[in-house]
Amino acid sequence: MSDSKDNNQPAAAVEAYQQATLAIRSGYQRTHEAEHSEALFLTSSYVFDNPELAAKHFSNEIQGNVYSRYTNPTVRAFEERLAAMEGGEQAVATSSGMAATLSIVMALLQSGDHILCSRDVFGSTRVMLNNYIVKFGVEVSYVSLTDLDAWQQAIQPNTKMLFCETPSNPMSEVADLEALAALSKKVGALFVVDNCFCSPVLQKPLEWGADIVIHSATKYLDGQGRALGGAVVGSSELMEKVVGFLRAAGPTMSPFNAWIFLKGLETLRIRMQAHSANAAALATWLNDHPKVTKVFYAGLEDHPGHALAKKQQSDFGGVLSFAVAGGREQAWTVIDNTRMLSLTANLGDTKTTIVHPATTTHGRLSDEDRQQAGIGENLIRIAVGLEDIIDIKNDLQLGLDLI
Repeated sequence: MSDSKDNNQPAAAVEAYQQATLAIRSGYQRTHEAEHSEALFLTSSYVFDNPELAAKHFSNEIQGNVYSRYTNPTVRAFEERLAAMEGGEQAVATSSGMAATLSIVMALLQSGDHILCSRDVFGSTRVMLNNYIVKFGVEVSYVSLTDLDAWQQAIQPNTKMLFCETPSNPMSEVADLEALAALSKKVGALFVVDNCFCSPVLQKPLEWGADIVIHSATKYLDGQGRALGGAVVGSSELMEKVVGFLRAAGPTMSPFNAWIFLKGLETLRIRMQAHSANAAALATWLNDHPKVTKVFYAGLEDHPGHALAKKQQSDFGGVLSFAVAGGREQAWTVIDNTRMLSLTANLGDTKTTIVHPATTTHGRLSDEDRQQAGIGENLIRIAVGLEDIIDIKNDLQLGLDLI
Protein backbone atom coordinates (compact mmCIF):
# COMPACT_ATOMS: atom_id res chain seq x y z
CA MET A 1 0.00 0.00 0.00
CA SER A 2 1.37 3.43 -0.91
CA ASP A 3 1.91 6.02 1.79
CA SER A 4 -0.52 8.66 0.57
CA LYS A 5 -2.36 9.65 3.73
CA ASP A 6 -1.36 13.31 3.42
CA ASN A 7 -2.11 13.47 -0.30
CA ASN A 8 -5.40 15.35 -0.04
CA GLN A 9 -5.36 17.17 3.27
CA PRO A 10 -7.77 20.10 3.66
CA ALA A 11 -6.19 23.50 3.05
CA ALA A 12 -6.93 24.53 6.63
CA ALA A 13 -4.85 21.64 7.95
CA VAL A 14 -1.85 22.66 5.86
CA GLU A 15 -2.18 26.33 6.79
CA ALA A 16 -2.05 25.36 10.46
CA TYR A 17 1.46 23.95 10.09
CA GLN A 18 4.49 25.84 11.37
CA GLN A 19 6.86 27.32 8.80
CA ALA A 20 9.46 24.57 9.10
CA THR A 21 6.77 22.04 8.25
CA LEU A 22 5.36 24.16 5.43
CA ALA A 23 8.83 24.20 3.88
CA ILE A 24 8.69 20.43 3.56
CA ARG A 25 5.02 19.51 3.23
CA SER A 26 3.15 22.37 1.54
CA GLY A 27 2.54 23.10 -2.12
CA TYR A 28 2.46 19.61 -3.55
CA GLN A 29 -0.09 16.89 -4.23
CA ARG A 30 1.22 13.45 -5.11
CA THR A 31 0.36 12.08 -8.52
CA HIS A 32 -1.21 8.70 -9.22
CA GLU A 33 2.33 7.26 -9.03
CA ALA A 34 2.41 7.94 -5.24
CA GLU A 35 5.94 9.36 -5.38
CA HIS A 36 7.45 10.49 -2.08
CA SER A 37 9.72 13.20 -3.51
CA GLU A 38 8.15 15.91 -5.65
CA ALA A 39 7.84 15.00 -9.32
CA LEU A 40 9.67 16.90 -12.04
CA PHE A 41 7.42 17.74 -15.01
CA LEU A 42 9.69 18.31 -18.01
CA THR A 43 7.16 19.19 -20.68
CA SER A 44 6.65 22.26 -22.81
CA SER A 45 2.92 21.76 -23.40
CA TYR A 46 -0.13 19.76 -22.34
CA VAL A 47 -2.71 17.67 -24.17
CA PHE A 48 -6.47 18.34 -24.13
CA ASP A 49 -9.23 15.79 -24.60
CA ASN A 50 -11.13 17.90 -27.14
CA PRO A 51 -11.15 21.35 -28.80
CA GLU A 52 -13.82 22.72 -26.47
CA LEU A 53 -11.75 21.87 -23.40
CA ALA A 54 -8.67 23.42 -24.98
CA ALA A 55 -10.58 26.62 -25.72
CA LYS A 56 -11.79 26.86 -22.13
CA HIS A 57 -8.24 26.46 -20.82
CA PHE A 58 -6.82 29.10 -23.16
CA SER A 59 -9.57 31.56 -22.22
CA ASN A 60 -9.03 30.90 -18.49
CA GLU A 61 -12.60 29.66 -18.16
CA ILE A 62 -11.00 26.51 -16.73
CA GLN A 63 -7.84 26.70 -14.61
CA GLY A 64 -5.15 24.20 -15.46
CA ASN A 65 -2.01 23.49 -17.40
CA VAL A 66 -1.78 25.12 -20.83
CA TYR A 67 1.85 25.87 -21.69
CA SER A 68 4.93 25.73 -19.45
CA ARG A 69 5.79 29.34 -20.08
CA TYR A 70 3.21 30.13 -17.39
CA THR A 71 1.72 26.86 -16.10
CA ASN A 72 3.78 23.90 -14.93
CA PRO A 73 3.06 21.58 -11.98
CA THR A 74 6.63 21.65 -10.62
CA VAL A 75 6.87 25.42 -10.86
CA ARG A 76 3.43 25.73 -9.26
CA ALA A 77 4.52 23.54 -6.35
CA PHE A 78 7.47 25.85 -5.69
CA GLU A 79 5.22 28.91 -5.93
CA GLU A 80 2.67 27.51 -3.50
CA ARG A 81 5.34 26.48 -1.00
CA LEU A 82 7.09 29.84 -1.06
CA ALA A 83 3.78 31.70 -0.74
CA ALA A 84 2.93 29.61 2.32
CA MET A 85 6.30 30.36 3.90
CA GLU A 86 6.05 34.13 3.22
CA GLY A 87 2.42 34.27 4.32
CA GLY A 88 1.27 35.55 0.93
CA GLU A 89 -1.77 34.60 -1.10
CA GLN A 90 0.18 33.78 -4.24
CA ALA A 91 3.74 33.56 -5.55
CA VAL A 92 4.93 33.85 -9.13
CA ALA A 93 8.21 32.22 -10.14
CA THR A 94 10.54 33.93 -12.62
CA SER A 95 13.75 33.08 -14.46
CA SER A 96 15.96 35.15 -12.12
CA GLY A 97 15.81 37.66 -9.32
CA MET A 98 16.22 40.51 -11.80
CA ALA A 99 13.37 39.05 -13.86
CA ALA A 100 11.22 39.23 -10.71
CA THR A 101 11.98 42.94 -10.34
CA LEU A 102 11.40 43.57 -14.04
CA SER A 103 8.09 41.71 -13.93
CA ILE A 104 6.55 43.76 -11.13
CA VAL A 105 7.57 47.04 -12.75
CA MET A 106 6.25 46.06 -16.17
CA ALA A 107 3.07 44.51 -14.80
CA LEU A 108 2.11 47.10 -12.20
CA LEU A 109 3.40 50.47 -13.44
CA GLN A 110 2.85 52.59 -16.53
CA SER A 111 4.33 55.60 -18.25
CA GLY A 112 4.14 58.65 -16.02
CA ASP A 113 4.43 56.70 -12.77
CA HIS A 114 7.22 57.28 -10.25
CA ILE A 115 9.29 54.73 -8.32
CA LEU A 116 10.88 55.85 -5.06
CA CYS A 117 13.74 53.46 -4.34
CA SER A 118 16.25 53.06 -1.55
CA ARG A 119 19.71 54.13 -2.65
CA ASP A 120 21.64 51.02 -1.71
CA VAL A 121 19.76 48.32 -3.56
CA PHE A 122 21.52 45.66 -5.62
CA GLY A 123 23.66 47.31 -8.31
CA SER A 124 21.86 45.60 -11.20
CA THR A 125 18.53 46.87 -9.86
CA ARG A 126 19.75 50.44 -10.18
CA VAL A 127 21.19 49.82 -13.63
CA MET A 128 17.90 48.33 -14.82
CA LEU A 129 15.85 51.20 -13.41
CA ASN A 130 18.21 53.95 -14.58
CA ASN A 131 19.11 52.64 -18.04
CA TYR A 132 16.00 50.78 -19.17
CA ILE A 133 12.85 51.36 -17.14
CA VAL A 134 13.13 55.13 -17.55
CA LYS A 135 12.92 54.60 -21.33
CA PHE A 136 9.27 53.66 -20.85
CA GLY A 137 8.42 56.93 -19.15
CA VAL A 138 8.67 55.72 -15.56
CA GLU A 139 10.45 58.16 -13.28
CA VAL A 140 12.92 56.88 -10.69
CA SER A 141 14.48 58.62 -7.71
CA TYR A 142 16.52 57.42 -4.75
CA VAL A 143 16.68 58.13 -1.03
CA SER A 144 18.56 56.83 1.97
CA LEU A 145 17.09 53.55 3.17
CA THR A 146 17.05 54.63 6.80
CA ASP A 147 15.99 58.31 6.48
CA LEU A 148 12.19 58.32 6.84
CA ASP A 149 12.03 62.09 6.40
CA ALA A 150 13.81 61.74 3.06
CA TRP A 151 11.26 59.15 1.94
CA GLN A 152 8.39 61.45 2.89
CA GLN A 153 9.91 64.49 1.21
CA ALA A 154 10.65 62.59 -2.01
CA ILE A 155 7.05 61.44 -2.49
CA GLN A 156 5.52 62.88 -5.67
CA PRO A 157 1.87 63.00 -6.78
CA ASN A 158 2.68 60.23 -9.28
CA THR A 159 4.57 57.97 -6.84
CA LYS A 160 3.15 54.48 -7.35
CA MET A 161 5.84 52.25 -5.87
CA LEU A 162 8.21 52.33 -2.90
CA PHE A 163 11.02 49.82 -3.35
CA CYS A 164 13.66 48.76 -0.86
CA GLU A 165 16.05 45.98 0.02
CA THR A 166 16.59 45.19 3.69
CA PRO A 167 19.12 44.44 5.02
CA SER A 168 20.85 46.32 2.24
CA ASN A 169 23.58 45.06 -0.06
CA PRO A 170 26.39 45.37 0.92
CA MET A 171 26.16 47.76 3.89
CA SER A 172 23.58 45.85 5.99
CA GLU A 173 21.43 48.91 6.61
CA VAL A 174 17.94 48.13 7.89
CA ALA A 175 14.67 49.65 6.71
CA ASP A 176 11.78 50.38 9.05
CA LEU A 177 9.26 48.18 7.26
CA GLU A 178 6.29 49.21 9.36
CA ALA A 179 6.93 52.92 8.82
CA LEU A 180 7.50 52.58 5.07
CA ALA A 181 4.38 50.44 4.73
CA ALA A 182 2.35 53.12 6.49
CA LEU A 183 3.80 55.79 4.21
CA SER A 184 3.03 53.79 1.08
CA LYS A 185 -0.58 53.27 2.13
CA LYS A 186 -0.95 56.96 2.96
CA VAL A 187 0.08 57.99 -0.57
CA GLY A 188 -1.58 55.07 -2.37
CA ALA A 189 1.62 53.42 -3.55
CA LEU A 190 2.70 49.79 -3.55
CA PHE A 191 5.44 48.84 -1.09
CA VAL A 192 7.91 46.30 -2.50
CA VAL A 193 10.61 44.61 -0.38
CA ASP A 194 13.55 42.60 -1.65
CA ASN A 195 13.80 39.89 1.03
CA CYS A 196 16.74 38.07 -0.54
CA PHE A 197 19.21 38.47 2.33
CA CYS A 198 16.85 37.19 5.01
CA SER A 199 14.52 34.76 3.24
CA PRO A 200 11.10 34.10 4.79
CA VAL A 201 12.82 32.19 7.59
CA LEU A 202 14.34 35.34 9.10
CA GLN A 203 11.93 38.04 7.92
CA LYS A 204 8.38 38.21 6.57
CA PRO A 205 7.81 41.71 5.15
CA LEU A 206 4.14 41.07 4.34
CA GLU A 207 3.48 40.84 8.08
CA TRP A 208 4.91 44.36 8.47
CA GLY A 209 2.65 45.81 5.79
CA ALA A 210 4.55 45.26 2.54
CA ASP A 211 2.42 44.61 -0.55
CA ILE A 212 4.98 42.56 -2.48
CA VAL A 213 8.06 40.54 -1.59
CA ILE A 214 10.64 39.63 -4.22
CA HIS A 215 13.42 37.06 -4.13
CA SER A 216 16.42 35.98 -6.05
CA ALA A 217 15.85 32.26 -5.54
CA THR A 218 19.40 31.84 -6.82
CA LYS A 219 20.60 32.82 -3.37
CA TYR A 220 19.38 31.30 -0.10
CA LEU A 221 16.24 29.62 -1.44
CA ASP A 222 18.52 27.30 -3.41
CA GLY A 223 21.41 27.52 -0.99
CA GLN A 224 23.99 25.63 -3.03
CA GLY A 225 24.66 27.83 -6.05
CA ARG A 226 23.06 25.46 -8.53
CA ALA A 227 20.39 27.34 -10.44
CA LEU A 228 19.01 30.77 -11.39
CA GLY A 229 15.53 31.82 -10.39
CA GLY A 230 13.39 34.52 -8.85
CA ALA A 231 9.99 34.95 -7.27
CA VAL A 232 7.34 37.54 -6.47
CA VAL A 233 4.90 37.09 -3.57
CA GLY A 234 1.78 39.08 -2.72
CA SER A 235 -1.97 39.23 -3.04
CA SER A 236 -3.69 37.19 -5.73
CA GLU A 237 -5.01 40.40 -7.28
CA LEU A 238 -1.50 41.78 -7.82
CA MET A 239 0.05 38.45 -8.72
CA GLU A 240 -2.47 37.80 -11.47
CA LYS A 241 -1.18 40.94 -13.19
CA VAL A 242 2.38 39.61 -12.87
CA VAL A 243 1.25 36.27 -14.32
CA GLY A 244 -0.19 38.18 -17.25
CA PHE A 245 3.19 39.74 -17.95
CA LEU A 246 4.94 36.36 -17.70
CA ARG A 247 2.40 34.82 -20.06
CA ALA A 248 3.12 37.52 -22.64
CA ALA A 249 6.83 38.14 -22.16
CA GLY A 250 8.10 34.79 -20.88
CA PRO A 251 10.73 35.46 -18.14
CA THR A 252 9.67 32.14 -16.67
CA MET A 253 11.31 29.73 -14.24
CA SER A 254 12.22 26.37 -15.73
CA PRO A 255 10.64 23.26 -14.18
CA PHE A 256 14.06 21.79 -13.41
CA ASN A 257 15.14 24.90 -11.51
CA ALA A 258 11.81 24.97 -9.66
CA TRP A 259 12.41 21.38 -8.59
CA ILE A 260 15.84 22.36 -7.25
CA PHE A 261 14.36 25.28 -5.32
CA LEU A 262 11.63 23.06 -3.89
CA LYS A 263 14.31 20.86 -2.38
CA GLY A 264 16.25 23.92 -1.23
CA LEU A 265 13.27 25.22 0.73
CA GLU A 266 13.18 22.00 2.73
CA THR A 267 16.51 22.83 4.40
CA LEU A 268 16.20 26.62 4.37
CA ARG A 269 15.45 27.03 8.07
CA ILE A 270 18.39 25.04 9.38
CA ARG A 271 20.72 26.60 6.81
CA MET A 272 19.71 30.16 7.72
CA GLN A 273 20.25 29.42 11.38
CA ALA A 274 23.74 28.08 10.63
CA HIS A 275 24.59 30.95 8.26
CA SER A 276 23.53 33.46 10.91
CA ALA A 277 25.55 31.78 13.65
CA ASN A 278 28.70 31.70 11.53
CA ALA A 279 28.23 35.30 10.38
CA ALA A 280 27.75 36.55 13.93
CA ALA A 281 30.95 34.81 15.04
CA LEU A 282 32.90 36.18 12.07
CA ALA A 283 31.57 39.72 12.53
CA THR A 284 32.64 39.71 16.18
CA TRP A 285 36.10 38.44 15.23
CA LEU A 286 36.53 41.03 12.47
CA ASN A 287 35.28 43.78 14.75
CA ASP A 288 38.23 43.13 17.07
CA HIS A 289 40.80 42.71 14.30
CA PRO A 290 43.53 45.41 14.15
CA LYS A 291 43.53 45.49 10.30
CA VAL A 292 39.77 46.07 10.09
CA THR A 293 38.44 49.61 10.49
CA LYS A 294 34.69 48.90 10.37
CA VAL A 295 32.30 45.94 10.22
CA PHE A 296 28.83 46.31 8.72
CA TYR A 297 26.54 43.65 10.20
CA ALA A 298 23.22 44.33 11.91
CA GLY A 299 23.91 41.57 14.43
CA LEU A 300 26.54 43.74 16.12
CA GLU A 301 25.05 45.76 18.96
CA ASP A 302 26.79 48.95 17.84
CA HIS A 303 25.26 48.74 14.37
CA PRO A 304 22.72 51.60 13.96
CA GLY A 305 20.09 49.18 12.68
CA HIS A 306 20.59 46.51 15.34
CA ALA A 307 17.45 47.20 17.41
CA LEU A 308 15.25 47.47 14.32
CA ALA A 309 16.67 44.29 12.82
CA LYS A 310 16.09 42.51 16.11
CA LYS A 311 12.46 43.65 16.01
CA GLN A 312 11.78 42.67 12.38
CA GLN A 313 14.02 39.64 11.97
CA SER A 314 14.36 36.38 13.89
CA ASP A 315 18.14 36.45 13.25
CA PHE A 316 20.66 38.62 11.43
CA GLY A 317 21.55 36.59 8.35
CA GLY A 318 24.74 35.44 6.71
CA VAL A 319 26.04 38.49 4.81
CA LEU A 320 28.42 41.10 6.19
CA SER A 321 30.89 43.65 4.88
CA PHE A 322 34.01 45.10 6.40
CA ALA A 323 36.45 47.87 5.60
CA VAL A 324 40.18 47.26 5.85
CA ALA A 325 42.86 49.80 6.63
CA GLY A 326 43.88 51.29 3.28
CA GLY A 327 42.13 51.23 -0.08
CA ARG A 328 41.62 49.03 -3.12
CA GLU A 329 45.14 47.60 -3.02
CA GLN A 330 44.74 46.40 0.55
CA ALA A 331 41.25 45.01 -0.05
CA TRP A 332 42.44 43.13 -3.12
CA THR A 333 45.43 41.81 -1.15
CA VAL A 334 43.11 40.29 1.45
CA ILE A 335 40.91 38.69 -1.20
CA ASP A 336 43.80 37.50 -3.37
CA ASN A 337 45.52 35.70 -0.52
CA THR A 338 42.59 33.66 0.73
CA ARG A 339 42.83 30.02 -0.28
CA MET A 340 39.46 28.51 0.63
CA LEU A 341 36.92 31.31 0.16
CA SER A 342 35.33 31.56 -3.28
CA LEU A 343 35.87 34.81 -5.17
CA THR A 344 32.44 35.13 -6.75
CA ALA A 345 29.61 37.64 -6.67
CA ASN A 346 26.96 35.09 -5.72
CA LEU A 347 25.76 34.72 -2.14
CA GLY A 348 23.56 32.42 -0.11
CA ASP A 349 25.73 29.39 -0.82
CA THR A 350 26.95 26.69 1.53
CA LYS A 351 30.42 27.83 0.42
CA THR A 352 31.65 31.15 1.80
CA THR A 353 32.05 33.76 -0.92
CA ILE A 354 34.11 36.93 -0.94
CA VAL A 355 33.93 39.90 -3.29
CA HIS A 356 35.08 43.49 -3.76
CA PRO A 357 31.77 45.36 -4.32
CA ALA A 358 33.25 48.59 -5.72
CA THR A 359 34.68 46.78 -8.75
CA THR A 360 32.20 43.92 -9.18
CA THR A 361 28.60 43.86 -7.90
CA HIS A 362 28.40 47.66 -7.73
CA GLY A 363 31.06 48.42 -10.33
CA ARG A 364 28.58 49.78 -12.89
CA LEU A 365 27.43 52.50 -10.51
CA SER A 366 28.89 55.97 -10.82
CA ASP A 367 31.54 57.05 -8.33
CA GLU A 368 28.97 59.41 -6.83
CA ASP A 369 26.38 56.66 -6.40
CA ARG A 370 28.90 54.35 -4.75
CA GLN A 371 30.02 57.13 -2.45
CA GLN A 372 26.43 57.90 -1.45
CA ALA A 373 25.87 54.20 -0.73
CA GLY A 374 29.02 54.07 1.42
CA ILE A 375 30.76 51.55 -0.84
CA GLY A 376 34.42 52.44 -0.55
CA GLU A 377 37.44 50.94 -2.30
CA ASN A 378 38.48 49.32 0.97
CA LEU A 379 35.20 47.44 1.41
CA ILE A 380 34.94 43.63 1.23
CA ARG A 381 31.70 41.65 1.29
CA ILE A 382 31.51 38.18 2.77
CA ALA A 383 28.56 35.84 2.36
CA VAL A 384 29.35 33.46 5.19
CA GLY A 385 28.86 29.82 4.33
CA LEU A 386 28.57 26.65 6.35
CA GLU A 387 32.22 25.68 6.66
CA ASP A 388 33.71 25.50 10.14
CA ILE A 389 34.07 29.06 11.44
CA ILE A 390 37.67 28.38 12.47
CA ASP A 391 38.61 27.64 8.87
CA ILE A 392 36.82 30.77 7.60
CA LYS A 393 38.72 32.94 10.09
CA ASN A 394 42.04 31.29 9.31
CA ASP A 395 41.56 31.79 5.58
CA LEU A 396 40.82 35.49 5.99
CA GLN A 397 43.77 35.85 8.29
CA LEU A 398 46.10 34.83 5.44
CA GLY A 399 45.24 38.03 3.60
CA LEU A 400 44.84 40.29 6.61
CA ASP A 401 48.37 39.42 7.70
CA LEU A 402 49.71 40.98 4.49
CA ILE A 403 48.25 44.48 4.79
